[in-house]
Amino acid sequence: MSAPAEDTICAAREMVHVAIMRVVRPGREREFEALIQKFFEEAARQPGVCGAYLIRPIVGSLSREYGILRSFHSEEDRDRFYGSDVYRDWNDAVAPLVEGGPQRRELHGLEAFFHGNAPPPPRWKMAVLTWVGVNPAVFIFSNAVPAIVGELPMLAGLLLVNAFVVASLTWGFMPALTKLFSRWLHPASA
Repeated sequence: MSAPAEDTICAAREMVHVAIMRVVRPGREREFEALIQKFFEEAARQPGVCGAYLIRPIVGSLSREYGILRSFHSEEDRDRFYGSDVYRDWNDAVAPLVEGGPQRRELHGLEAFFHGNAPPPPRWKMAVLTWVGVNPAVFIFSNAVPAIVGELPMLAGLLLVNAFVVASLTWGFMPALTKLFSRWLHPASA
């Protein structure tokens, strides 16, 4: 579910990305999703808003935590949006459907994999750990995909392999690696 606005302008600029986590009350998920769809549509009309994407809990999991990724042209646009009546009205409307307030965090590139309560690790550490995760993922899927589906045109094969690499990094390798190397990533909090 997304509501991108002014994509051509947003793609040409360096944007500000914000991750928001909301815990939805049991049994209120459908109401939350319907309400957030309306909110995305209204928010997309606000100046400086480039897009918003909803990340649902994994089907079959017990999690009720929803993620929202939101993009803005600039820090000023972000601040204006979060100070707007549209945003205040959304928080009032969604309050009966959620537990607690939003947990909001600005993301910078690779930081999306390295979330948590501690400050993000240095970018060089994020890059090294991402490299460690990318290598086995590329090796596995660049061999497995052709073995399973046969020869594909180069572009189709590349797109399919990369889809598996990104999915395995997002839900497998990076969560495992950030947990395994947490003391190295955040030595002060270990």
